[in-house]
Amino acid sequence: MKTTTLAIATSLMLSALPFSTPAKAENLPAIRQLLSSKQCVQCDLRHSSLILADLQGADLRGADLRFANFSQANLTGTDLSGANLTGASLNGANLAGAILVGSNFTGADLRNAYLMGATFSQTRLDGAYIQGTVGLPYLRESAESLYVRGVREASQNNYTGAIQYYDRALQVNPEFALAYLGRGFMLYRLTDERGAMQNVQIAAQLFEQQGNELGVKAVDDFVAYVQKQNNPTSGSGLGIDLLNILGGVTSSILPFLF
Repeated sequence: MKTTTLAIATSLMLSALPFSTPAKAENLPAIRQLLSSKQCVQCDLRHSSLILADLQGADLRGADLRFANFSQANLTGTDLSGANLTGASLNGANLAGAILVGSNFTGADLRNAYLMGATFSQTRLDGAYIQGTVGLPYLRESAESLYVRGVREASQNNYTGAIQYYDRALQVNPEFALAYLGRGFMLYRLTDERGAMQNVQIAAQLFEQQGNELGVKAVDDFVAYVQKQNNPTSGSGLGIDLLNILGGVTSSILPFLF
């Protein structure tokens, strides 16, 4: 689990949408079985293209659906218990009433998916992309997972969206220093220097209490950056960017929190 989380956190520093994978042949007999009978328990459907497929009420328990494409598919009432949907695309899919007990959506694309009435229990959503998702049980997410989503929004220059995720991370864990740091950086990008410094100072206090030297250094780098911006004629220049600071401290610290 720790290795998977590290890979996801690192990929966020490199790409806004880490869903592309090498091409792989589809399992055509399994696809035909699924479409004809809607029964495909423990099938190997990796990398299958099932865009717009009508799979209402299908039985896909324990199926291997890694990197499959279910964009805009009808999956209402589908039983996906124990299914592996790592990296799968479910953009705009309808999963109303779906059974998702023990299913794995690590790194999946759930943008604009509809999940009202779905059954969640031991469902993994680490690093899933959930912009516009309806019906997701947000309170089940960890502060670390919410923070990762904030970093993704920041990497796309969506500073307001990033702050919303950092706010939610702090609701789950009020002492999560990285979220204060990230929120401070975003507020500074939105020209709220006072709010930025308040958040960064809280982050610094928490990092010090937690003995986190990397976090303290990130705060120092931020303060030096702000001082340079306010007095550009002094010194030789830092040659750094806020997102580089945030990305560096995230990739260094976050893996150890899971």
